[in-house]
Amino acid sequence: MTAAVFIAGTDTGIGKTHAACALLHALRAAGGHVCGMKPVASGCVDTPAGLRNDDALALQAAGSAPQPYEWINPVALRAPLSPHLAAAREGVTITLQPLRTAFDRLRAAHDTVVVEGVGGWLVPLAPGLFAADIAKQWQLPVILVVGLRLGCLNHALLSARAIVADGCRLVGWIGNTIDPAMAAVEENLATLAELLPAPCLGVLPHGMAPSQAAPRLSSALAELD
Repeated sequence: MTAAVFIAGTDTGIGKTHAACALLHALRAAGGHVCGMKPVASGCVDTPAGLRNDDALALQAAGSAPQPYEWINPVALRAPLSPHLAAAREGVTITLQPLRTAFDRLRAAHDTVVVEGVGGWLVPLAPGLFAADIAKQWQLPVILVVGLRLGCLNHALLSARAIVADGCRLVGWIGNTIDPAMAAVEENLATLAELLPAPCLGVLPHGMAPSQAAPRLSSALAELD
């Protein structure tokens, strides 16, 4: 079982966390000791325990055992903005080293770490630093989550092209049904399967809990062996 995988998305709000949590449940069902990670998260809220992000909390809960929140989400930002803008508001400069330190702690204790990106592939984190650099510099295989809605073909093909051009290994893609009223779903899925340079690892129905959706990602496990 691979030590880590990066979950990229075709955009923000397309269900990266949902897919990542479903994958964590699938890996756990296969006997893996796993955890999720959200290295950078904006839109965090103040709690008595500190800044917390809903996506990071969901990943924390989906893992095999509780892990310190600060390892799962080492950079937590308040403003619901692109990370470089949210960080600038707080006087923070995002760098990869603290993220890598947290990642290495998680990786040392788990069979697989599912690392969720922030926004799309090329979301800026800091001057000269992008979300893609996490996957690039840590040499992580990439799974692309495609939010199934009108426009997804263009978003998916551009994202896949960028991932490959950056020298990363795109191991597959997951379709996530974010628009239950989307027209021609099967035709769009067939087009994605024909044009994307990696296999479909599963399609997640709208409104299904990650634990219930996990069996639909069984083919993803073979790609991560």
